[in-house]
Amino acid sequence: MTATPSAPATVRTLDVPGARLHYEVRGQGPVVALVGAPMGADAFAPLADRLATDHTVLTTDPRGIGRSPLDDPEQDSTPALRADDLHRLLAHLDAGPAVVLGSSGGAVTALAHAQAHPEQIRTVIAHEPPLEALLDDRDALAARTDDIIATYLAGDVVGAWRTFMEKAEITLPEGVLEKMFGGDRDPRQLADERRFFAHEIIPTTRWEPDLTALRAVADRLVVGIGADSAGQLCDRASRALATALGTEPVLFPGGHTGFADAPDTFLPRLREVLRTP
Repeated sequence: MTATPSAPATVRTLDVPGARLHYEVRGQGPVVALVGAPMGADAFAPLADRLATDHTVLTTDPRGIGRSPLDDPEQDSTPALRADDLHRLLAHLDAGPAVVLGSSGGAVTALAHAQAHPEQIRTVIAHEPPLEALLDDRDALAARTDDIIATYLAGDVVGAWRTFMEKAEITLPEGVLEKMFGGDRDPRQLADERRFFAHEIIPTTRWEPDLTALRAVADRLVVGIGADSAGQLCDRASRALATALGTEPVLFPGGHTGFADAPDTFLPRLREVLRTP
C-alpha cells in the first residue's frame, strides 16, 4: 500500500433514536458516504483519505459498533434502523443527494436507504451485499447461520469463524483464523464481534429487498463485486441482485474487503464508476 497523508477528519457524534452515532467527515467536494456493517469508520479510513482529495467523505461506526453506543445494548441491528441512521446523518450534514458506497452488511444498509429515501441518493454502490434471501439455497444458508451463532455463543470463537468462512466460501491460509481470533484480543473488538453474531448477522443476511422500489431507482444503483470473489457467497448474492434489477454487476479490484486491503487499486475503479453517467 502506498503511503498517503491522512486527510484531517472532523470527528463528531449525532444523537439518533436509541443510539449516539460516531461519524467523521473529511475533505471537500461532492459527498460520498462509505458505509459498513459491522465494519466501522476505521476500516474505511485509508480509502476515505484518498478520496477526500476532491470529495467530502462521510464515515461512521454503525449503531452498537465501536464508538456508537446503544441505549439498549441488546437491540438487534436491522438494515432499516441502520438506513434510518444514514438518512439522519445525511440530513444533519445537509449532504444530499449523495453517493453511498456500502460494503458487505453496509451494502444492505445502502440498499435499504435507497428504498426508503431515494431523494437522498445520487448513486448507490452496493459492494457484495450478503442477500441470502435471493438465493435458491437460502434455507440451508439460514440453518448454517443458526449453527454458527450457537457455536459462537457456546464459546468456540475460532470454530464459529471457521464455519462462517466456509459458508461464505472464503479460503484463508492455515492458521490465520487462530491468529486473528484466538488468544488475547482488544475488548472493543470482542464486543463488536459478539454484537455481530448475536444481533446483526441474521437481520442482515435474511433481509428481503423491495425489488420494485429498487428497480425504480435502478439507474442510480451499481452492484459491485470483487474480482477475486468469484464463486463466493457474496458473489452469488450480488449477481442474483443484479439479475433481479436487470443490470450488469461491476467488478472492483480485490475481494470482499478490497476497499480496505488495497485502497490504492480500489480507488481508481471507484473513480471510474463515479464518472459514469
